[in-house]
Amino acid sequence: MSNVVICGVMARKPKDLTPRFGIGEWYGYNLTQLSGEERQQLAAETLKPKKERTPQLCPFQARKQGAVCSKEGGVCSLRLYSYAPHPETGRAMGVPVEGKQGDLRATCPYRFHEELDVFKWVGETILGDPDPLLVGEVGFLEAGATTDNEGGDDVGRIDMVLVSTKTQQGAPMAWAALEIQAVYFSGNAMKGEFEAFNDAAVDWVVFPAGRRRPDYRSSGPKRLMPQLQIKVPTLRRWGKKMAVVVDRAFFDSIGEMDNVPDISNADIAWFIVRFEEVDGQNRTRIVRDEVRYTTLERSVEGLTGGKPVPLPTFEGRINEKLFLPMTQGAVAGLLTFDDAEPPAADEGEGGEA
Repeated sequence: MSNVVICGVMARKPKDLTPRFGIGEWYGYNLTQLSGEERQQLAAETLKPKKERTPQLCPFQARKQGAVCSKEGGVCSLRLYSYAPHPETGRAMGVPVEGKQGDLRATCPYRFHEELDVFKWVGETILGDPDPLLVGEVGFLEAGATTDNEGGDDVGRIDMVLVSTKTQQGAPMAWAALEIQAVYFSGNAMKGEFEAFNDAAVDWVVFPAGRRRPDYRSSGPKRLMPQLQIKVPTLRRWGKKMAVVVDRAFFDSIGEMDNVPDISNADIAWFIVRFEEVDGQNRTRIVRDEVRYTTLERSVEGLTGGKPVPLPTFEGRINEKLFLPMTQGAVAGLLTFDDAEPPAADEGEGGEA
């Protein structure tokens, strides 16, 4: 840090001034629309030992009256901030980045439950019913019998099943499966921000103390994609659709997917939302943005985020490695799996949101 003296106060300027991700929404409140005192109260509460904290209500869990936030730290979403010196103290301020990069990135799945609007949207689109019944955590996969177990236990569930209320008596049940995917983050924990906002002298949005990023690789290919690969083939045989709800930033992180024009030819319907600020309020609201229809295969290609190179290109790369000087690195590349040492643990990853 470099130091400057402003108005008799020693201010520290971060060496790295590139934009950083910090708190977007905190216990349901838009961080930038809170007063310094309100931010300090939330910080002080969050920094208490868990047993001593006052429970904070979650405004998004519309299915449950008086629902309490269960997310450690209470961060509902991330936001990208650029650096600016405070005009009076010179201390680091966080200024929300404009444009798409400044969009909120939901880190809690309950963020998508606001007013149950997403479920109404899915019901209207897939079932023709804007007010479907919601059934959560329905067992979908059962364990088979083993030497030590008779089997039958749930080993996989569907997040939510939407059931049409318009099904005629005696007719087959009309329903759709739904998965919600928020983003995990990698990097520094949020405690540095909590401590900064707990300073009574700070009445501005601080520049994030830690370096972190939304981890779309962990959230998409590693978490969401296997869920789709396991569940969608069976749903397809049953003649049912899968709805996937993500925010705009998450969807834009996915590679290109070929769309199908009509839901009848689709396996998956992607429901994409945005979050927008409301003038005069300290909360943001969820906004319907777009629906995309795809097959399972095209969705997997998009989530993988890459396309296979042509065969001649791949074989050319093999030849390049074959004729490289036999350095230690080149030899290691030719070891068999049995000979190779296991990779070192990744030390750069932080906790998930």
